[in-house]
Amino acid sequence: MQSLRGQLLIATPVLQDPNFQRTVVLIAEHNSEGAMGIVLNRPSEAPVSDATPELEPFVDYGAAVHEGGPVQPTAVVVLAEFVQPEPETVLLIDTVGFLPAGVDLDDLLGNTVRARVFVGYAGWGPGQLEQEIDREDWILGEPVAHEVFTDNPEDLWSESLERKGGAYALLARMPDDPSLN
Repeated sequence: MQSLRGQLLIATPVLQDPNFQRTVVLIAEHNSEGAMGIVLNRPSEAPVSDATPELEPFVDYGAAVHEGGPVQPTAVVVLAEFVQPEPETVLLIDTVGFLPAGVDLDDLLGNTVRARVFVGYAGWGPGQLEQEIDREDWILGEPVAHEVFTDNPEDLWSESLERKGGAYALLARMPDDPSLN
């Protein structure tokens, strides 16, 4: 399988793992050694100002830290849209990528349009993600920058499916518990 870096994984209703149920994951890395991504639609209750005050200038006032996934829940990852990305910046969508590790935050402040702070990430071992895709746990999608930074992350799963159209749009309207339909 070719690299899925920069692609979305949209959880299908058959994926019942509570870590990933109705999630949308942006794949940050995918190669023969495995894959890594961040869950885009799981805001926490913790404001960035309390959890990582040094990152507060990069986000909107009152922005929440997002739960990026179950792996290393104390690791902080910042996804940003850059005015002019630096050469070492890992880009995933156009000018959207990760803040480089160890960079002087003051130097980057004027070079970001918007940012989102995540704790933890999603990870897969060699071949694991491919097996999950073959098992139809995930639907692949193209990311859109404004969706990555949506003000309504709880709607991102439905919106991502709706944007794909066809049968996916129908799936987007499926209630959390179909027995209540």
